[in-house]
Amino acid sequence: MSAKKQLESRRLSRNLHKIVSSSFPYTILSILVGFIAGGIALLIAGYNPLEAYASLFRAIFLNAKTGKLSTKSMTYSFIEYANPYILTGLSVAFSFKTGIFNIGAEGQYIVGSLAACLVAIFVKAPAWVLIPLCILASIAAGVLWGGIVGYLKVRFGSHEVLCMIMFNWIAFYLSNFIVNLESVNVGGGKTWTKIIPDEAKITISKWFPANVVSSNTHFGIVLTLICVIAIWYIISRTTLGYRLKSVGLNRDAAEYAGINANRCVIVSLAISGALASLAGGLQVLGVNYKINQFAAQESYGFNGITVALIGGCNAFGTLLAGWFFGAMKYAGTRMKVGSDRVPKEVIDIIMGCIVFFIAISGLFRAFFVRRIKGGDMF
Repeated sequence: MSAKKQLESRRLSRNLHKIVSSSFPYTILSILVGFIAGGIALLIAGYNPLEAYASLFRAIFLNAKTGKLSTKSMTYSFIEYANPYILTGLSVAFSFKTGIFNIGAEGQYIVGSLAACLVAIFVKAPAWVLIPLCILASIAAGVLWGGIVGYLKVRFGSHEVLCMIMFNWIAFYLSNFIVNLESVNVGGGKTWTKIIPDEAKITISKWFPANVVSSNTHFGIVLTLICVIAIWYIISRTTLGYRLKSVGLNRDAAEYAGINANRCVIVSLAISGALASLAGGLQVLGVNYKINQFAAQESYGFNGITVALIGGCNAFGTLLAGWFFGAMKYAGTRMKVGSDRVPKEVIDIIMGCIVFFIAISGLFRAFFVRRIKGGDMF
């Protein structure tokens, strides 16, 4: 083989190695497999998968009556539905990067929504004061909720996963208790809080025509985008991010290098908690305007794990995965074949298959990398 051909072969091998070593192709493949699995489930249930998926994507992008591109449908999908998933996914992704599995995003979401709601109900102030107070209260609640678990881990050696599971239920029942207090409850035997005042609402729909944005479109998406950029910058461009990743990769080596691992654990869980609780606060201020008594956990935090995995635990990947997940959840309830509504559980099947194949993608990555290194890829 000539030197030129050898050089080209090495260049091709390096490019192939980069492709098969990255998570992106496996994520795309996993999404395709998820849709195939969902299609099989639809066939078994007696539905035409092509019609069902066409209905799914029409619900996301098109107006149901006119069949034209609809900004209102897209604001439903990518803001109202997706926003909490982006933030809880970002929370989980951030903790993953620092070597901690944050399964407590559900509880952090709850305390964040509770703190924002209580401040909105009891503090009388103009909008320019009240809205920042509500947002700061929700963030502070998450910092506290995550920070306590971090302290228990470093001080007493408690396992963070077990602590977070317990804290999820503490948040769940604490919220139900507070919702039913006489000073908070709307009264009349109802099971939700008073409606927050207009000064605390962050919706922007009143400034746009009704056919342009959904009624619950809010500027929380701007804060979410700021959080995405901030987390990317912290992880990729700061010494704090370097320390957190070092502790996550090898705690003993990080401590040997002079990094305070205990402090990093607490900081990681506090930041992670702040992101998940901000999701809850924005949902109250921009969408729900109240808190209902829970019959079951809403699973925003648990779905954040799915979003983080689909996004490869990358800040911008999580943003895209949150938009995808939110759009699927929104459109899944509107899938129709003819006049029949398709079971929304199909979306859970699709998402479950996607996460499963992403979880085992390491096996395929190892196989292809080994084949390339061995020179017998083809």
